[in-house]
Amino acid sequence: MKLTSLIIRNILHRKFLSALTVSTVAITVGLIIFLILCQESVEKGAAKGYGPFDLVIGAEGSETQLVLNTFYHVGAPTGNIPHDLLQSLRTNAQVDEAYAMTTGDNYNGYPIVGMDAGYFETRYGDQRLAEGNLYQHLGEVVVGAHVANSLHIEIGDTFKGGHGLVEEAHHSFDADEAEEEEGHDEHDAFLYKVVGILPALHTPDDRAVFTTIDYAWAVHEESEHKEITAVLIKPRSIGGIQTIKQEFDQLHGIQAAFTSKAIADVLDVVDRGTEIIALVTALCILLAAASILLSLTAAANERKKDVGLLRLIGKSKGYIFTIFIGEGLVIIAAGLIIGIGIGHLGGYLFQDLLFHYTGIQIDASLVSILHLYVIAGALVVGVLSMIIPSYRMYRLQPLQLFKS
Repeated sequence: MKLTSLIIRNILHRKFLSALTVSTVAITVGLIIFLILCQESVEKGAAKGYGPFDLVIGAEGSETQLVLNTFYHVGAPTGNIPHDLLQSLRTNAQVDEAYAMTTGDNYNGYPIVGMDAGYFETRYGDQRLAEGNLYQHLGEVVVGAHVANSLHIEIGDTFKGGHGLVEEAHHSFDADEAEEEEGHDEHDAFLYKVVGILPALHTPDDRAVFTTIDYAWAVHEESEHKEITAVLIKPRSIGGIQTIKQEFDQLHGIQAAFTSKAIADVLDVVDRGTEIIALVTALCILLAAASILLSLTAAANERKKDVGLLRLIGKSKGYIFTIFIGEGLVIIAAGLIIGIGIGHLGGYLFQDLLFHYTGIQIDASLVSILHLYVIAGALVVGVLSMIIPSYRMYRLQPLQLFKS
């Protein structure tokens, strides 16, 4: 009988134990691969989440909160700042581009963001919309690709927003129907019309609704005392960032935040959480190694007579050793293949959920050097687990094996 056929037959002879060992390896590898996909995707998504805007001006408070709300549309804004700051920033010699942002309202849980339309060209270049045109007038909106797909929005749809960043039960209306609605607050009296749909940008902007910055003043009837949520700054040079920050940090109630630093702080927190998960993963790896060890030990105890017969008919110690090592490698290989598939499937199933809440999407097709480390690590752990039972069978004499 060929060596390969013998190895497969031996594995199938212990179906339950073999399946249990393969499952343990697969779950462990799947968890590690899923964590790798999450970590790599979060780091890449965080890095491109703010584009060329290295500085943001907003109300005094948490820098991390300001950056997350401004670029990732997560959480609440730190407050409002005077609209007059925008002009002083645009005339600043260190500033290349400055765009004001207003926020605070939502449509079915997705943030409504007031932003100068020029933001899109600065951020994404001369990229065409998937449908329609950019907004030009009060009440016109452009929706992100994720919002359009999730809510089945089309060009020409109209809707009413809700105050705050929580989900409200606001649905699309025709213009005639909207006029018949009796509003209970200022939001019920203000109607938005979809004039454009953004292409899939693969950034947090996919999950936002964009309109003119004056929407907030119109909705909340603030025609005189105009405020904005933040100003996004693209500096002329890296050296100018510190100058801008020092100048505006001195103003009362105003802060200037380094975007990259705030994101780095968030990633540090994520890394600390990953360390805890890594500890759990390490325990799973030990469990998988123990499972392989027990599986092969049980196989060795069950097949002492078979091994004795093989030795008596002339098979070498190396042949016996190879059988046991081969069984372990087949089990590990099966667990690796299934586990890698589970990890990427998990990334695919959870990518929309993560994107919905954070604006960062898991790249389920991502393959990195860490995959090779996982494969190599699994093989090393597996081989070490095989050595003890395999070596025991290698040392025993054929007559002793047969008698036992």
